[in-house]
Amino acid sequence: MLEAFRLGGWGMYPTLFFGVLFITVALGYARNAERARLVLLSVLSLLTIAAGTLGFVTGAIVTLTYAAGEPNQDAIVAQGISESLHNLGLALVLVVLGGVATAVGAWRAARQKS
Repeated sequence: MLEAFRLGGWGMYPTLFFGVLFITVALGYARNAERARLVLLSVLSLLTIAAGTLGFVTGAIVTLTYAAGEPNQDAIVAQGISESLHNLGLALVLVVLGGVATAVGAWRAARQKS
């Protein structure tokens, strides 16, 4: 797991930051389902995906820029894109975990109303 984080590069840090923040707020929502938290949850989930996507795109740009001048481009591009995809993978894992906690909160809120 640490190796995947290292391979993802600098983009892993904002992705992890927004993802952990999203999960923290989602767990709070799961404990106390206040409707006011839903906007913040939506924004944090979007920021997590956006940060992961930004990390992937910047990694792909660097990879393709570097590979353009090299003779063995296929291997370079394959490795660079696979490393960049770690950003999206982390973002998706964090959004799924936060989404599960948000779903629990939504379920609890629906049970309280009935």
